[in-house]
Amino acid sequence: MLAPAIPRSSRLTALQPTAVNAILSEVRELQSQGKTLSSLMRGEPDLPTPAHIVEACSRALRNGRTSYPDNRGEKTFREAIAQKLQRDNGLAFDPATEVLATTGATFGIYAALTSLLNEGDEVLLPDPIYDAYQSPIRLAGGRIRPVNAQIHEGRFAIAEEALEAAWTPAAKVLLLNTPWNPTGSVLTRRELAAIAGFCERRNIALISDEIYEAITYDGHEHISPLAVAPQLRERCILINSLSKTYAMTGWRVGYCAGPAAVISAMLLVLQQSSRGPATFIQDAAAEALAGPQECVTQMRQEYTRRREQVMARLDGIPGVRMLPPEGGFFAMADARDLGIPSGEIRKRLLHEHGVVVVHGAAYGPGGEGTLRVSFASGGDTLARGLDRLRDGLTHIGESAA
Repeated sequence: MLAPAIPRSSRLTALQPTAVNAILSEVRELQSQGKTLSSLMRGEPDLPTPAHIVEACSRALRNGRTSYPDNRGEKTFREAIAQKLQRDNGLAFDPATEVLATTGATFGIYAALTSLLNEGDEVLLPDPIYDAYQSPIRLAGGRIRPVNAQIHEGRFAIAEEALEAAWTPAAKVLLLNTPWNPTGSVLTRRELAAIAGFCERRNIALISDEIYEAITYDGHEHISPLAVAPQLRERCILINSLSKTYAMTGWRVGYCAGPAAVISAMLLVLQQSSRGPATFIQDAAAEALAGPQECVTQMRQEYTRRREQVMARLDGIPGVRMLPPEGGFFAMADARDLGIPSGEIRKRLLHEHGVVVVHGAAYGPGGEGTLRVSFASGGDTLARGLDRLRDGLTHIGESAA
């Protein structure tokens, strides 16, 4: 007789796999059947971590930097973060009290939400937006209030009226991402000023996820909300990581900056869980932030070439319009004119044409009718994937006509 299953926590009902992980399950099943697939799905840079950063890590290991880290973050790393924020963003933070090292941006977001939310508090979340924000909000006891974004003049935008329409007295936090995954929009100074005014007027905190800040195009420039609205200083938590800027996804190292009281609360959350990145990882991260930045420029130039390749190869497909990304390494294909749900298009592309993308509806109802196309990987992977995607969308459009 089988023993009864161990009962699982009711908290699991708040969690769901990310779209990428759910699609990966389908991909692995098809690959196990011998199907060859081209992936334009993940936000995983295929560029190597720059050599001077790797060497800094090796040097730290050789020097025995393998003991417990300072849970707040190693002093050298926190000082490098503060210097970077001043240099690149024009923001002054005290590395001793207003900066926290985290195991990636994901943990920073979780710690910020856990520190700010009470049970039933609402978090305003642009729609569409990176779907992995949802589970941390729910784990922290929050409820999601979507803010409807619209495609306007070839880009997704958040109108101040949409923020007001989403607001309720229970709203406590607005979670923002600029450059904005999946849409590719880089919020302008005017847009950020309107958002800042809304946060002040409605007395809500702003969590600003800025992990794609270094990857922008066509004269668009990342601006931190705090650089536009210094008056948000006591209600804004900046989240960042080294994953995208320095091709360090597997290193799991990020940081947060904000008011000392909030950072102290986040430290308390961190001390009960990850306890921070390894010391040798933090030494490498400090070198990344404080060392030569030519590698960042070179990576941005490579992503610019790939962006142009995507836009050129997918141009002119009947019923499909590409939205030129202003930042990040995702391009949105607007396929609403095909009249087919984006999830169905994704599945047909996968099963019939062997190309993997993410359907826009995975990021919220506001993404319905779109597809997210990644150019984080280049070379043959990108070229072959774009060929299959073009052929697949053309075939699907013809069959729908």
